Amino acid sequence: MKAWGFVGLLALSACAPESSSRTTAQGQVCPGVVAGEMTARQKLDGQEPSPVQSDGRESVIIRFRREERTHAASVSASGARYAASTGAKVSAIYRNIPAVAARVTPEERRALERNALVESVEVDQVWFAQGLTPGLFAPLSRQVTAASFGPSDEYTDGLRLVQAPEVWDANHDGELDVGAPNGEGVRVCVIDSGLDMDHPEFQGAVVASHDFVDRDDDASDRSSHGQWGQGHGTHVAGIIAARLGHGGETGARGSPGGIAGVAPGASLVIARVLDLSGQTQMSVVLSAMEWCESQGARVVSLSLGGGMATRSTTESFRALLKHGLLVVAAAGNQGGPVLYPASDPSVLAVGAVDANERRASFSNAGAELSLVAPGVDVLSTFPRGMGAFAQMSLDGTSPISRSLLYSPTGDTAGRLVDCGLGDSLSSCLDATCDGFVAYVRPGAVPVSQAMTHVMLQGAHAVVFGAEDAPAGGAVDILSLPRAGHWAPAVSVNQAASTMLRERLGSDARLSLVPVDYTHVSGTSMAAPYVSGVAALLWSARPELTPQQVREALEASAHDLGASGWDPVFGHGVVHARDALQRLP
Repeated sequence: MKAWGFVGLLALSACAPESSSRTTAQGQVCPGVVAGEMTARQKLDGQEPSPVQSDGRESVIIRFRREERTHAASVSASGARYAASTGAKVSAIYRNIPAVAARVTPEERRALERNALVESVEVDQVWFAQGLTPGLFAPLSRQVTAASFGPSDEYTDGLRLVQAPEVWDANHDGELDVGAPNGEGVRVCVIDSGLDMDHPEFQGAVVASHDFVDRDDDASDRSSHGQWGQGHGTHVAGIIAARLGHGGETGARGSPGGIAGVAPGASLVIARVLDLSGQTQMSVVLSAMEWCESQGARVVSLSLGGGMATRSTTESFRALLKHGLLVVAAAGNQGGPVLYPASDPSVLAVGAVDANERRASFSNAGAELSLVAPGVDVLSTFPRGMGAFAQMSLDGTSPISRSLLYSPTGDTAGRLVDCGLGDSLSSCLDATCDGFVAYVRPGAVPVSQAMTHVMLQGAHAVVFGAEDAPAGGAVDILSLPRAGHWAPAVSVNQAASTMLRERLGSDARLSLVPVDYTHVSGTSMAAPYVSGVAALLWSARPELTPQQVREALEASAHDLGASGWDPVFGHGVVHARDALQRLP
């Protein structure tokens, strides 16, 4: 299959030191250099979610009492009128639960809590994406190189691991088999950061979209001012339903190619809830879920989470299940217990493994875990041009390299200078302000901080080595913060690191070309694999209930770890072909 050579992930975002033109005791700063993360005011337009806004109002969910046979929707409607009469700013009225979302002052909240109509006032929690997450580390499972495309090159390691091509391309000719279930007729709702709607892989795939951040029907992964987000939703959606044979830009010469999704015939319903920083509020997700139901979705894919269960959330998820929707959620990337809402009894929780079916170190585990799926070094779609294909040359050799996520693109050349750990403004030996390519050993300080240090000393490009990795090990996956002033940067594997150390002082050339795909790690990437397989099952058997689909997925999973279910792997790796064979 195709081995790809572009970006991956180690989201080690941290505040870098502010750039300076002054000479310090640590070392000399080159004049006129701007480096590092942007300040909070410069970063991303739009306000990040917070329970308490700048106007002093708190975001809450107001629940109202109802009689046993009274419809939740009618209670919510009358409750909204009452809440508004107190001065509360109502932002959403729910129909599956007797509640509204609102922003209230402390005085208004106290008045609401004293009223007999109000059952409770819940804090509107902040939830966040479960991929591209600060602190996440995942080594690549293999080396990557550039190669030419053929029809089956669209089948990634993860796609093969979950048996998807065996369902809709049994003869391995790179085309969809006539009559085979491929997701056609099934709507999958992706509640995430939105989508690059013009990406070639999604042409004809999106049947409905809504932006719950900007409150319009353009669910693109960008703000109302046109600023692109993190690409999280585009990556997730590609895993589910990237179209076979519809590839975008993939290589140094703009060569065509692409990937196939697990259910390449499924229809996508796109709900943008995450802002440019990858965060949202619980109330917004609840609104999006009800909208997904109204659009006829059978599967809801949630690669986000945080906070804890409330009565409103548990009732909302229970209602979706009762109404025939299966909610699939990422277990979380903290290496601890399963995150909410994946831990909800009505939600199917998914953890992450690598291409060799080893548990990802970051993947959460626990009693609620149902399945695992590929979540390390996952190749999928990305907003056009935001990925980067990397090529490096040094003394006639071409070491394998990979661009850092969000690295600038372009061509750079210069003398390769040893910058040690990149942990100070005097870390680069023989640095000059004329420009050079910095060689850095990562790990001592966050990537963004090391980048800032070496750029202020004159580096025009940066190479991160992997000297502590096993011999022949893979390229480390590194990332830059989304917003900031950065030089082109790549990482190399242990073998290339050894060669580079032997040739310090030689001239190095880096070329980073924009592409439409990227490698990312996280349980955010694992959950959509399961969402896609669920779509395949419903494509084959539309009459199935969510419980029947879930039981088939769990009963057919490839068992890992301890025999039977266990808290690390759940029932095992999701298998599409085997699940179809298990259907009643």
